[in-house]
Amino acid sequence: MSSSTAVPGSSPIAETAPLSLCALEPHVPADRLVAEMVPPPRFDSVRFDTYVPDPNQPSQTEAVKVLSDFAAGLGGAHATGAGKRKWFGGRKAVAPSGPRGVYLDGGYGVGKTHLLASLWHATPAAPSLKAFGTFVELTNLVGALGFQQTVRTLSGHRLLCIDEFELDDPGDTVLVSSLLSRLVEAGVALAATSNTLPGKLGEGRFAAADFLREIQGLSSHFRPLRIDGEDYRHRGLPDAPPPYSEEQVTKAAYATEGASLDDFPALLDHLARVHPSRYGALTDGVRAVCLTEVQPVPDQSTALRLVVLADRLYDREVPVLASGMPFDRLFSEDMLNGGYRKKYFRAISRLTALARDAKGMVAQ
Repeated sequence: MSSSTAVPGSSPIAETAPLSLCALEPHVPADRLVAEMVPPPRFDSVRFDTYVPDPNQPSQTEAVKVLSDFAAGLGGAHATGAGKRKWFGGRKAVAPSGPRGVYLDGGYGVGKTHLLASLWHATPAAPSLKAFGTFVELTNLVGALGFQQTVRTLSGHRLLCIDEFELDDPGDTVLVSSLLSRLVEAGVALAATSNTLPGKLGEGRFAAADFLREIQGLSSHFRPLRIDGEDYRHRGLPDAPPPYSEEQVTKAAYATEGASLDDFPALLDHLARVHPSRYGALTDGVRAVCLTEVQPVPDQSTALRLVVLADRLYDREVPVLASGMPFDRLFSEDMLNGGYRKKYFRAISRLTALARDAKGMVAQ
């Protein structure tokens, strides 16, 4: 393989064997969880003016305006003391009559995370006074710090952004409902993204009707903002590259500095032993992921773990080179028609984009 066709950092002959994700079991201290509640690397430099609305989707242009105004309105918020904040320039934080947050609802690939990160960047507050994390990272923060300490830690913030907001079990429903209620009482502004309207959270995943009060409570904190459009990752682009041979993937892994090389079924087994909140740390220092024997995932629990890994790889812009089945055949028809279908389509979309990014690793 020539260096001219490799991704940055690759070389004709690697000095060491590739990394193995299966050999890593990262442990993430609580202080790192708090410090890393910022937009991930892929979205570190995005801003409202770098978002390119689809001219055929006016809701995208409207979303930029609404969120820009939302960010500007947070400039007068006082950053300390529960119940003493200004809200959108108001004189004091008495209980507001309307929602204290905005909820970006739309399909995968319409730029919701881009807009959420842009809101975080545009909010006039120090990074230590605004937090950005996925729903999984937020629930894990509660697990690491405890509920009361999490409330104390985040109550001093001006803004909390929650990406990929979805309720997968009753425990999460009660936990997050209680947490967000406490934060709203403290004057924290909220923003979230999801593929599901707030009143429909949990639908198709568990007996959501039994937790209707909590779900309605969550919904009351947000003003839904619908964003229509097609997946920007595939607008006008060619189809995803077909899988490569196992020999090609292996050679590319050995020739690329910082690449990992794992058997896909073994990696799926390993993910069951690592908490999903640590999947980001699992990829620390990894510059490319090489997978052999990609095949359909065997069950829903495994599939949901793979979705989280795909999100973390996409956030960190880690290309994925694979042999075996193409990524659009990872999930069964039953999965793609079930309650988690939007998560699975997002994973397919993101893995396809990362597969395109990996094309330069293989000599043509």
